[in-house]
Amino acid sequence: MLALMQTEWFKLRKSKISFIILAGPFIAFLGGLTVDFTEADAPGVEWYLILLATNLAYALLFLPLISGVLASTICRYEHQEGGWKQLLALPVTRGKVFLSKYLLLMAIVLVIQLLYLAALYSVGLIKGVTEPFPLTIIWKSVLGGWVATLPLVALQLWLSILFKSYAAPLTVNVVFTLPAVLAINSERFGPYYPWAQPFSMMYISGDPNDLFFVPWEQLLTVVGGSFVIFYLMGWVYFQRKAI
Repeated sequence: MLALMQTEWFKLRKSKISFIILAGPFIAFLGGLTVDFTEADAPGVEWYLILLATNLAYALLFLPLISGVLASTICRYEHQEGGWKQLLALPVTRGKVFLSKYLLLMAIVLVIQLLYLAALYSVGLIKGVTEPFPLTIIWKSVLGGWVATLPLVALQLWLSILFKSYAAPLTVNVVFTLPAVLAINSERFGPYYPWAQPFSMMYISGDPNDLFFVPWEQLLTVVGGSFVIFYLMGWVYFQRKAI
């Protein structure tokens, strides 16, 4: 398994992966620099203002979109010149190939989330925030956002294996990501829309009356359930895929 993941990473290194990894945190960093603390209504909320200023674009658009870009990239070489036949000719099972790709994608997303955390902290230092960095941002926003991408990455990996075209899974991802802007404003659809989960899990709020508030237990149930469905669908399809 480790050798498979190393092989996948070697292929990704040739695909300008560094630019993809740094794009989101850099955008968040620039957005955080625009925060105006003069309108803060209470002391000690500067970190949360920075987080709220960056979450809308980062969690609602970048994270769902980047999952499609990474998944398409990790399957790009296999769709070219009989790459699947060459890969599966090795003494490896299809299940391990699928799992290794998935684990590597999730590891990259975790790195992106940690860079996002570093971007938030850097903004605070530059803007002179003296309050201690709240641990809530780490476990709720950074780790929560990473967990929310579990089903999205599984779905995008399945689509990337299904379509030979590099652009096809990206198009599907964009089509379903954009409505998330409307879904988060709906109490009926927002908590269950997969592409809205990164924003919901990265949003810091404990007020049940908040427009964007979704109970943590409900989020984990929705994310966990959709992850099982999408992962199994992709795994089963890859097992039966004609090479």
